[in-house]
Amino acid sequence: MFQRLGKQLELSRGHEEVEKDSCGVGSDFEAVESVAVKNDDQSSCVNWREGRAAVLICIFEGQEGELRVILTKRSMKMSSHPGDVALPGGKVEEGDADDSAAALREAMEEIGLEPNLVQVVATLEPFISQHLLKVVPVVGLLARKGDFRPSLNTDEVDAIFDVPLEMFLKEDNYRCEEREWMGQKYIIHLFDFECEKGVFVIWGLTAGILIRAASVIYRCSPCFKGDLPDFQQLQRSLLNILA
Repeated sequence: MFQRLGKQLELSRGHEEVEKDSCGVGSDFEAVESVAVKNDDQSSCVNWREGRAAVLICIFEGQEGELRVILTKRSMKMSSHPGDVALPGGKVEEGDADDSAAALREAMEEIGLEPNLVQVVATLEPFISQHLLKVVPVVGLLARKGDFRPSLNTDEVDAIFDVPLEMFLKEDNYRCEEREWMGQKYIIHLFDFECEKGVFVIWGLTAGILIRAASVIYRCSPCFKGDLPDFQQLQRSLLNILA
């Protein structure tokens, strides 16, 4: 199942974006057909910051055959977002060949994940942070989870843990909060997760990226719906007005 998922995601590169309201995934994930990879020039109407970032959605197969994703808790020493849950990743640097290389490098630096253990199979469309930083999610498969020996950079990471990817489509641990940006109301997604390593809240940009990744892989819309847009939907609607 895991091998077929990787092969199908690789074949999907460059295809049209998967329908966001489609649903129905088979046990072998044969329904996965496409992943969105958008041209950077399409958002040229925005005064983007010079830098961009890439994060790694590192997926592996759990003991019961479920797909799981690796997450970190940012160090309390960090100047920005201390203690927040995040995907491994960071800003793309000049020496990085592309977004995938940046995500793999950051994962190695933060949690000791060797790049040769990860098979990069796709990138999702860029997300937009509240500071107008473009963040590219890179999907990678970790086939040999047992070969991964975490080594945390304690200046950047306080903890590492993993969660089932499918939880980002369900209501079980989900809640939302209303916020405002540039005079417009929107909601932020929050997921509460408890394991032997502690209690974690996955929210904001990280939650949004994982909702999108789960929707693409499972070809299923989230069970939760709201009357207000989330931050990405709000940003894109504003960009369309500005364009």
